[in-house]
Amino acid sequence: MQNPMQPFVPQADRVAFNRAELASILSVYGRMVAAGEWRDYAMAFLSDVAVFSIFRHAAETPIYRVEKRPKLRGAQGMYSVIAMDGRILKRGHDLAQVLRVFDRKLIRAVDQPR
Repeated sequence: MQNPMQPFVPQADRVAFNRAELASILSVYGRMVAAGEWRDYAMAFLSDVAVFSIFRHAAETPIYRVEKRPKLRGAQGMYSVIAMDGRILKRGHDLAQVLRVFDRKLIRAVDQPR
């Protein structure tokens, strides 16, 4: 078991987000939390995929998943954003471009009166 005070070091047989990828994801996540749309997240690092799951409430299923699948690097792109119902909202080779799918959701969240 990893000591919580030490930084996470991915195992060789696991896919993980690197520091820059995680910073991009957390930037979008932070803006949506500030807008009151998202509340919690979870990460999973498996042998073929790294997943950043986004929740509206901690007790629910994730409303979005950001996935990194290196085996798709040469095909459609290794990054994807997947909705709660399994639809792939955006897929590509560039994480920043894939995360732009949330830009219109952020604009809607900020523009809506509460």
